[in-house]
Amino acid sequence: MTFTVENFEFFLLILVRITGFVYTAPFFSLKNVPVRLKVGFSIFISIILFQTTSYETLTYSGVMGFAIFATKEVMVGVIMGLFSNIAYHILAFAGHLIDMEIGFSMVNQLDPVSQIETTITANLYGYLVLLMMIVTNLHHYFITAIVDSFQVIPVGDVVFHPEMYLVMVRFVTDYFIIGFRIVLPVFASILIVNTILAILAKVAPQMNMFVVGMQLKVFVGLIVLTLIIGLIPSVADFIFNEMITMLKASIEMMV
Repeated sequence: MTFTVENFEFFLLILVRITGFVYTAPFFSLKNVPVRLKVGFSIFISIILFQTTSYETLTYSGVMGFAIFATKEVMVGVIMGLFSNIAYHILAFAGHLIDMEIGFSMVNQLDPVSQIETTITANLYGYLVLLMMIVTNLHHYFITAIVDSFQVIPVGDVVFHPEMYLVMVRFVTDYFIIGFRIVLPVFASILIVNTILAILAKVAPQMNMFVVGMQLKVFVGLIVLTLIIGLIPSVADFIFNEMITMLKASIEMMV
């Protein structure tokens, strides 16, 4: 096997795209995953792709020309990983709304995925959806996507369309729609509780509805969460479909 400087440059461009994707994609970008494992996985995938991807001659002038090529390839991997991973934050939004309704919004925990402070319910949904991602082998889909991207977006032939912001605008719409779908059972039950408390406040004004309402909301909220725990696969389906949609849209904007 012959290995020239041109081959090495081609391999580096493959490596930077894979590395950008691994450090931003769902599951692979977890802070719990060691950095050595991420680097080794990126190099391993890049070696396989270098053997299977058809070589294309790169035309550039000087170090700056190659740096521009490398920057474009990094942006391809980062955009694909970021656009697919951003759907995970819908769970944090939905969990925050649920905890705000049942009275747990003041209790925050560290989310191991995003490394930010989130509420208890958001953490619960995050762990369950991440577990289903592993069980259903969705991470294999993302590996296949980044591998197939070299057929759709050849190395050194990247075009960033200015309409890419429209993908984010569409995501913001889906962000609120999916989030409120997840929250709807708890929101409806707490709305009924608030209505009952309002009626009781008129019927028996001597009762302290503030004290009763706080405990009743927690009690009803935990019961509803227990009843809808079986709907977690549907929640994961919403998130996974949004991840796949955003990933495909990001690729379309770079072809």
